[in-house]
Order: sequence, then structure tokens, then C-alpha cells
Amino acid sequence: MKAIILERYSKNGRMRLGDMPEPELGDNEVLVQVHAAGVNPLDAKIKSGEFKLLLPYRLPLVLGHDVAGVVVRVGGRVKKFKPGDEVYSRPDDFRIGAFAELIAIKEDSLALKPKSLSMEEAASIPLVALTAWQALVETAKLKKGQKIFIQAGSGGVGIIAIQLAKHLGAFVATTSTANVEWVKKLGADIVIDYKKDDFEKSLHGYDVVLNSQDGKILEKSLSVLKPGGELISISGPPTPEFADAVKVPWFVKQVMRLLSAGIRRKAKRLDINYSFLFMKANGGQLHQLAALIDSGAIRPVVDRVFAFEATQEALDYVETGRAKGKVVVKIR
Repeated sequence: MKAIILERYSKNGRMRLGDMPEPELGDNEVLVQVHAAGVNPLDAKIKSGEFKLLLPYRLPLVLGHDVAGVVVRVGGRVKKFKPGDEVYSRPDDFRIGAFAELIAIKEDSLALKPKSLSMEEAASIPLVALTAWQALVETAKLKKGQKIFIQAGSGGVGIIAIQLAKHLGAFVATTSTANVEWVKKLGADIVIDYKKDDFEKSLHGYDVVLNSQDGKILEKSLSVLKPGGELISISGPPTPEFADAVKVPWFVKQVMRLLSAGIRRKAKRLDINYSFLFMKANGGQLHQLAALIDSGAIRPVVDRVFAFEATQEALDYVETGRAKGKVVVKIR
């Protein structure tokens, strides 16, 4: 099969279009013909070698964490899907590979594609929507009337998180600069232009902060929260609890403990709960999200669609940080 292949870890190196063996299909897996794949900053971080300790992949590797396509074949134990079904997924870690013509995905990590979306729109959803769901619903347990600060409102996660938070009945603040009015139309109650104003001077008494920025912004976010609040970061630093959950080696856990020691200490002093979220594949949650999408509660925003052969250019564009919404590669 044709695939976009990463042969060595490098920030400036180029992936290439080439041939890879068809994926082997396990009894609990579904073989999907890929029609479209989402492109994420996570792909760039793995490509550069930044995640080698957390995700020690063997090379050569096919990247791609978002997929929409059609079921070709199912394993012997698969019950929920059949050939011809239109599906979407964020494949499990170590089973990624959406930048290819075919991918094998665990049954439990797959869901039927939202009927109202094209393949390209569906491919833009899984990673960012699961991140938003696991942060707001699973971790924060966000309730009607609560206040949440979601950073980077025009980014991939921010766009979905704002819409999900409004669906849950929360009051939403966010940051943007060139897209202030556009982000307000997504449902944000307050949009702070981060080039003109400091959010930590304007926002107080919030229940939840979803952090996606650097350590400096993470620390400033503490002042936004009230005692008992939740500071959830999807950009790090990872915690010892996270290390235990993903069963990393002992020395990696110690590195994570050291990296997060400062923010954990400051959060504890203010009676704030700090947690690091690295989203997990989950077909059941994608099924629930598909219902919200088809009801109109959440809509995807696709910035640009690239050709399969231009996957490297799509990743380069994602790395500029200028995308308004998601970047997608059309494979079929």
C-alpha cells in the first residue's frame, strides 16, 4: 500500500511517499480504507523525536492520528462493524498510521462516522474532540453554570472545547487575537485578545482552566481559578499519576515527577488540582460525539485540505501555528 513514511526522527527532515506492507489484522480489529486523515501537532512532535521517551516507536513509521474511511474487512471477533461501514477514529498509540491507504484499528477505538459530515470533516474530529471530551466531561466533570477558561480558542482543541462547554451549559472565556469575532460566534462569552490584554488580570473565580500553552501561561492560569478548581493541561508537564497510568519505565516517571514538581507544588498551595491529560482512543466517546455533531451542537472547522502527496507540506503548515481549525489530508 502507499503511505507517507518517516525514516528517522528529525525536526527538519522530510517524510516521503513510498510503499509499506498492508497492516496485519487482529481478531478484534477492523481494516479501514482511509479516505481522509487529520494532521496534528502531535505528529510533528513525534516526527522530531520529542516524544521518544513517552512513545518509543520503531522506525520506519507511518504517522497520522485521525482517520475517516470505509471498512474493508473485520477480524473474527468483531461484532459492531461490517464491510462498507463509514467510520472514524483516533487509533490507539502504537497502532497509528492514518497517512496511508489502509489502517487496522481496534474495534473499541472505532465509531460510525457522523452522517452529517464529509470524510474530510470527519477526519478533523477524533483527536481534538476526544481531548475536549476527556478534559471537560471525564476529568473536570463540567456542570451547567460553571466557568471555564479555554486557551487558544481558534486552535483545533479550542474550537471543539468551546462548543462542548456551551453544550454542557458552562460560561466560557478564551483567548485569540486575529479571530476574536469568529471565536465569539462559536459560543465563547468572553474572548481576550492576548496581544492587548493579560487574561490573568481579567479572569477570576473560574472552576476549570484547559491549558494548551507553555509553562509561563500555565503558571499564570493558577490565578484564574478559585480554590477547589481544576487546572488541566494538554501541553504538559506530565505528572507521576500520568506516568503510573501509562506504565512508563521508572526513570521516565522520575523525569515527569521533576518536570511537574513546581506547578504541582504551587497548585497545591492554592488548593487547586493540577492534572496532565494525554487523550486515549475511545470509540464509545466518539459515538456520543457523533450524536452531538449530527444534532448540530458541535460543528467541525477545517482550515485547509491537502493532497495525499503533500502530507509533509500539511504538517509544515500545522507547525506554523497559523491554522484556524484543523488541517486534513485527502487520501481517497
